[in-house]
Amino acid sequence: MKRTTTLAALAGAALILTPLLAAAQQPFDLGKREYESNCAVCHGATGKGDGPYMKFMAYKGTGLGDLTLIAKRSGGGFPFQRVYETIDGTQELDAHGPRSMPIWGSDYAHQARDAYRDENYMRGRFDPELYTRTRILALTDYLNRIQAK
Repeated sequence: MKRTTTLAALAGAALILTPLLAAAQQPFDLGKREYESNCAVCHGATGKGDGPYMKFMAYKGTGLGDLTLIAKRSGGGFPFQRVYETIDGTQELDAHGPRSMPIWGSDYAHQARDAYRDENYMRGRFDPELYTRTRILALTDYLNRIQAK
C-alpha cells in the first residue's frame, strides 16, 4: 500500500512539474517582451497593425501600422538604424504625428532611473543609457525577426 501511495505521489508530481519545466526551458526574449509591453496595443500581437488602439489612428488602413512589412517598404532590407532611431525618438515619423507617440528611449530612461533608485546600486556601475540601449536594440531586433518573407 505504501509503495502504491509513493508511486501515485511521484506520478502526480510529474504531471504537475512537467509543464512547469517545459515553460522554464523557453528562452527569454527581451525584444518580444518589449514589443508586447509597448507596441502590441497599437500594432497588434503579430505586428500586422491590428491592435485594439489602431482604430483611433489616422493612418488606419494605409498599411503603415503593419510592422511586418518594414523591410518590404524599404526595398527589401530592414532599415535597422532608422527603426532604432524611430523608437528612441531621434527620428520623427509622420505617421505618428508629433513626438506624442511614446518615445520609448525617453520612457526607458525614466524606467531605468526608477528601477535603480537603490542607494547602494547607484554607487555602483549604473548606466541608464545602457539600460535604454539594450531594450531598444532588443525591440529593433525583434521587429527585424518578424518581417514578412
